[in-house]
Amino acid sequence: MPTRLRSPASFTLIAALTVAVASPVIAQKTYDTGASDTEIRIGNIMPYSGPASAYGTAGIIEAAYFRMINDQGGINGRKINFISYDDAYNPSKAVEQARKLVESDEVLVVFNPLGTPSNTAILKYLNSKKVPQLFVGAGSTSFGDHKAWPWTMAWQPPYQSEGRIYAAYILKEKPDAKIAVLYQNDDFGKDVLKGLKDGLGDKALMIVAAEGYELSEPTIDSRIINLKASGADVFISVTTPKSAVQAIRKVAALNWKPLYIQGYASASVGSVLKPAGLDISQGILSAYYAKDGSDAQWDNDEGMKRFTAFLAKYAPDYSRNDISTVYGYGVAQAMVQVLKQAGDDLTRANVMKQAASLRDFVPDIVLPGVKLNTSANDHYPIEQLQMMRFTGEKWEPFGPVMSGEINR
Repeated sequence: MPTRLRSPASFTLIAALTVAVASPVIAQKTYDTGASDTEIRIGNIMPYSGPASAYGTAGIIEAAYFRMINDQGGINGRKINFISYDDAYNPSKAVEQARKLVESDEVLVVFNPLGTPSNTAILKYLNSKKVPQLFVGAGSTSFGDHKAWPWTMAWQPPYQSEGRIYAAYILKEKPDAKIAVLYQNDDFGKDVLKGLKDGLGDKALMIVAAEGYELSEPTIDSRIINLKASGADVFISVTTPKSAVQAIRKVAALNWKPLYIQGYASASVGSVLKPAGLDISQGILSAYYAKDGSDAQWDNDEGMKRFTAFLAKYAPDYSRNDISTVYGYGVAQAMVQVLKQAGDDLTRANVMKQAASLRDFVPDIVLPGVKLNTSANDHYPIEQLQMMRFTGEKWEPFGPVMSGEINR
């Protein structure tokens, strides 16, 4: 039989198929606005000025951490462009800055915007734009509500968890207590108060007085006077730094001697306890998930060694004794972990998917036993705290790491 010749086109097709089968599949790089082969743009909103300016340190440390990552070659060869704006702890200003980050700066994510009022104000906007509002710097339970706000994820333990943990401590150590609460009259203060009541359960009547103050009030002295008059022997201060300092001073001035619990949002030695006065801060209780940089017990801890070395090189003017410094380092480390997991799929959807796929991630600064775990149904990375007591010039943790998991 005559031999049938293939056409040149047939040879070309066969050769192409052979190469396709023999060659490994090359992963496709996928980008959304804010990412490219060379850059990842991350937006941030911080109160660098205004009544909560003490928290602005966190943004400075985050910027320094990303500089370190860039000096090390970036993330998969991409440098982080960190764009951080001041909102002065003003919700309307936060909305303005969020729009600027998304519509003008075209960031991939809005990372660790700080403050309950500000985050509440930008929540709907960022979710409508499907821009990750990632590792929110506030503990309102709404920031972990994955059903209502799928593009938002919390960072620190929910404030309701904090309130539940204080309730458990009081029920065990002072079951006949009369409790007075000073709280900021927004979702921040109300959430801690709700967690406290939920934790006390049928003993919630132990709360004999509660005063909500407005952030605009120049002083909370009169509220402290009212709370003392209630006859309470336990005082819980759910305050931002300025009001926390005032509360510590006024309680001392009134010679009131309650069991004093300071909410973790203002438990910083550097920005609260020292300005208030270390002598009058002795014995104050709080709860936290991170190591206290002022405590020498962590000097030989590997994670704290890395943290201390980072500060020495990239933020030498900032103290490891400041909770905001520790905080900024830890949350930036988590952001980098998420971006590493995202690989070359730097879409907003995949960034959220990876943020919801943390498995026993342990930042350098968290207490032993605290691990970050998330899922599609769990947008609260941290739900564990340990009680601590201020002694001398540092916080001393005591008791077990406690879970204050809330009902979802």
